[in-house]
Amino acid sequence: MSNNGAAIFWAVVTVGVYLAARVAYQRLPRWWTSPMLVTWLFCGALLLGLQSDYKVYLGGTHWLVTLLGPATVAFAIPIHAQRVLIRKHWILIAVGVVVGSAIAFASSWILAWVFQLSPEMRASLLPRSVSIPFAMAESQRIGGLPELTATFTAITALFGAAIGDGLLSCLPFRTAFARGAFFGMGAHGAGVAKARELGQEEGAIAGLIMIFAGLFNVLAATAWMSL
Repeated sequence: MSNNGAAIFWAVVTVGVYLAARVAYQRLPRWWTSPMLVTWLFCGALLLGLQSDYKVYLGGTHWLVTLLGPATVAFAIPIHAQRVLIRKHWILIAVGVVVGSAIAFASSWILAWVFQLSPEMRASLLPRSVSIPFAMAESQRIGGLPELTATFTAITALFGAAIGDGLLSCLPFRTAFARGAFFGMGAHGAGVAKARELGQEEGAIAGLIMIFAGLFNVLAATAWMSL
């Protein structure tokens, strides 16, 4: 199969598996039926089974990554829609984003240190705790591999959403704000989807926390690189 043919094949497979996984998730909404997880595992297993080059896969699915640009710009819509909520809780949102980002960065740095990762791998791991569009931009700024960062970010989101329900039952988070912030900061995109299952306000708060955490981390990385 030519490279062009292989690229088309992987694009069709990725989109097809994701759409099928969405249907399955609607019928059986469990963390292990998450479309993101199912697509990631299926395509990864198929890549290994066919012994295909990952660069060819990226060549066929790079247009999906390109769509992250408009998706990032679209984050302005929920910010505008929730402006009243932002004005009401802006101090809590700001504190939560800063503290949550600091904890996420510290945990990533500790993981990189424990496993003795190379500088490039470490730079790819550090932004893993914000949504993929922001994480990839931050990774590129600090010398990481954006595609690898996207993988780390997806794993973090899936893991956070999977254990979130269990942790929520053990933690004293009773308000919609606390529950939404918990999922938005801990599991970003997947967390927002999980928070929306709990309620409209939880989903709105989770989305705002995710967006502001991404913006804060990108700005912080830019400031750090300019020093």
